[in-house]
Amino acid sequence: MSEAVGEATRDRIIRLAFGGDEERFERFVGELRAVTPPEGEVILRGSAVTGSRWADGAPFDADGHGTSDLDVTFIGGDLAQHWESFYIPVLHTVPLSDEHPDACPRFVPLRRTLCELAGRPVNLQATTSFVQFARDVLFDQPYYTLIEKQVKDDDEAREVAGDAAS
Repeated sequence: MSEAVGEATRDRIIRLAFGGDEERFERFVGELRAVTPPEGEVILRGSAVTGSRWADGAPFDADGHGTSDLDVTFIGGDLAQHWESFYIPVLHTVPLSDEHPDACPRFVPLRRTLCELAGRPVNLQATTSFVQFARDVLFDQPYYTLIEKQVKDDDEAREVAGDAAS
């Protein structure tokens, strides 16, 4: 994704999901950063990213202000270990949401804070980089990276080391 596309997506997310309030958006990301280990990543998927619902094409908040939710996914960093409910055991969790309020008791207070900051429902999910890769490449599901991984995987580290030696 080009930087301009990334900035346009970020601006759309702030406008749609946070009423144009960049400070609220930054506080939202800060709350996520506080629980995300350096080897973890956090993305936002869904209509806040694209501007419309996948199922029917309706615009974000088509049913009124605050009615569209935010779909936040933790990738890696062993964050899935905190979940109790999975779609794919160990690899892909059920979202902590209104429909699954007990999916991850540890993050219930975080979810409450995020919902207050956003003024709308926030769903939290954890997955592996493998599952996210499949969703991205095979199903072309758009997302926006809120927090990038700070620690490289062993394979990435070897690749970087190999490039440096060349």
